[in-house]
Amino acid sequence: TLIPLEFSPTFDRMLGFLKKPVVVTAEINMNLVTLTVMGLISRLWGLSYPRAVVFDEVYYGQFVSLYMKRIFFVDDSGPPFGHMLLALGGYLGGFDGNFLWNRIGAEYSMNVPVWSLRLLPALAGALCVPLAYQILVELQFSHCAALGAALLILLENSLITQSRFMLLESVLIFFILLAVLSYLKFYNLQRHSSFSGSWWFWLLLTGVACSCAVGVKYMGLFTYLLLLAIAGLHFWHMIGDQNLSNVSLMCHLLARGLALIIIPVAMYLSFFYVHLTLLYRSGPHDQIMTSAFQASLEGGLARITQGQPLEVAYGSQITLRNVLGKPMQCWLHSHTNTYPIRYENGRGSSHQQQVTCYPFKDVNNWWIVKDPGMQQLVVSNPPRPVRHGHIVQLVHGITTRYLNTHDVAAPLSPHSQEVSCYIDYNISMPAQNLWRVEIVNRESDTDVWKTILSEVRFVHVNTSAVLKLSGASLPEWGYRQLEVVGEKLSKGYHQSMVWNVEEHRYGKSQEQKEREVELHSPTQMDISKNLSFMAKFMELQWKILTLKNEDTEHKYSSSALDWITMDTNIAYWLHPTSGAQIHLLGNVVTWASANIAALVYTCLSLWYLIRRRRKIYDLPEDAWQLWVSAGEICVGGWAVNYLPFFLMEKTLFLYHYLPAVTFQILLIPIVLQHLSDHLCRSLLLKSMFSALIVAWFSSVYFVYCTFRPVTYGEPSLSVTELKDLRWKDSWNILIRKQ
Repeated sequence: TLIPLEFSPTFDRMLGFLKKPVVVTAEINMNLVTLTVMGLISRLWGLSYPRAVVFDEVYYGQFVSLYMKRIFFVDDSGPPFGHMLLALGGYLGGFDGNFLWNRIGAEYSMNVPVWSLRLLPALAGALCVPLAYQILVELQFSHCAALGAALLILLENSLITQSRFMLLESVLIFFILLAVLSYLKFYNLQRHSSFSGSWWFWLLLTGVACSCAVGVKYMGLFTYLLLLAIAGLHFWHMIGDQNLSNVSLMCHLLARGLALIIIPVAMYLSFFYVHLTLLYRSGPHDQIMTSAFQASLEGGLARITQGQPLEVAYGSQITLRNVLGKPMQCWLHSHTNTYPIRYENGRGSSHQQQVTCYPFKDVNNWWIVKDPGMQQLVVSNPPRPVRHGHIVQLVHGITTRYLNTHDVAAPLSPHSQEVSCYIDYNISMPAQNLWRVEIVNRESDTDVWKTILSEVRFVHVNTSAVLKLSGASLPEWGYRQLEVVGEKLSKGYHQSMVWNVEEHRYGKSQEQKEREVELHSPTQMDISKNLSFMAKFMELQWKILTLKNEDTEHKYSSSALDWITMDTNIAYWLHPTSGAQIHLLGNVVTWASANIAALVYTCLSLWYLIRRRRKIYDLPEDAWQLWVSAGEICVGGWAVNYLPFFLMEKTLFLYHYLPAVTFQILLIPIVLQHLSDHLCRSLLLKSMFSALIVAWFSSVYFVYCTFRPVTYGEPSLSVTELKDLRWKDSWNILIRKQ
């Protein structure tokens, strides 16, 4: 007997599902796709042209070469993330780092992958176009306004120029806009899907983008702080929401703290970790770092100090480097020459042996640490380590004279004591050569004085003066070496008073001739002095923040006031034979419109605020909140990226204004839509206003096309055509002499 099979309804539905094809549907925003493609075309077209060094490529290219060769460097312009992105382009293109970056306009050799090196900045610049579109959409403005903002970014000549070369402004602007967009998406999801997957994604991406912006250039910090302020304001409003429990509020606070503070800090540290991991070889820049940092790098000082004993003992032979490193790194030094009996100003000296700080490695930099109670100048067995608070004498290795100071004015610093090596002239000037070792970075009062790691002060026992580098350069009689003094009024631990042992060996020869031979010999003992990552990070970060190159007047430098009206330009490249050239010039119509939009927004906002104070509400509440939110992002973004430059003492260029003007450009369609929606009441006014917008946008496109030859560098223009482009007398359009 056959028993019929019966299937459950669920199984029947499964069989039905298998009988039908699997269909996936997706919504594609063609506006977004089209804008992205147009952005890519505008930024990537002819990217390898010109095949020559363009303006600041001469600066960033040096760092790319150092990355390729794994050589350590310090750049005081900012953190390393932007440099690493440029180096990534070189790595992907197979660049070996062999190119001499010494001249703007120099032709690239065949081993330089120009297209690859310029690719990432160009991609970042291209993606700013769809980002502008999405930001206005998330601000709840129309797709027409968002499209207008994207097209203005697309046709902005200055942004095109800056993104087509191995420069960092386009990368910075990309991460800034990405951070703004991510926060807006997160905030809009807040209303109906808190703690959902997409909510977490956009919140975390906000923190990541902020850290990347700061990691590219410290200018990114301004937008990061703006978003933190806006997030804080939004959370303050959430506190007043009675529908949210205390637990829910605490969860929101912790989520924001994690995403907007902890993760950015962790990522910022990771940039330096990768940077220091990649650059493990010694190079020309590591001389400004401490001895401990230099010793952690392969080659250089590490090659000299490898195998040194760690603990300084009585009888140790040492060189002492001043920790300050300014005006240059130098070592405590002496030589047989004496101070002049009388200086040029008539003051007298002790006529003792000169003690200076010498900026080069030299055998006269060696000193012997001596126990005042014993005569021997060798290390005993076992060695007797010197500890914090111990009294020592420092004997100059070559001349065997003792480091001394007394109540005689220093040659260039009359308020400080002269430091010398004592010569006994049989006059009433006894030796005063006892020094107390104070370890500044000690963990306890019994710490041992360590090679490289310990930072020490030498306090004179008789006068309490501290051995100090004054930094002044001695006259010809002192061979232009740096003055060392005894500073009596010393409060705190200024780095000019702090020294560290750099080279160190245990002395074994009591006889002077044997000891001189020993001073030239390498050391034998092996000891590791690797610094932790955090120690290296703190030192490198401090150097980046405090290291200042001498600001020199540049032909194309400008003031922040020049940027508003674009009274300045920068010639980036000039063809060696033809009239082809590339300039950083903005779209005049766009920049003027951006200024007008900012002025209109400010005036209207003040008008609305005054009338709202009088209980007159010109705008519905949702339209008012939309207007305020747009101002927070666009006007706030412009202000925080522009106004700080008035406080900066550095050489400024037009490209510093590009992040600020990007926010200002986003404000133009916002103001235009607001005027159309709320001030053009009749249909006739709206039609006339729309016609004006079309005419205005046509002028934007006309200016873009007019300056396109100096944006892309081709086609080559005649002298007459170049003169026609000089719309302002302050613009420096290059014209060859016939």
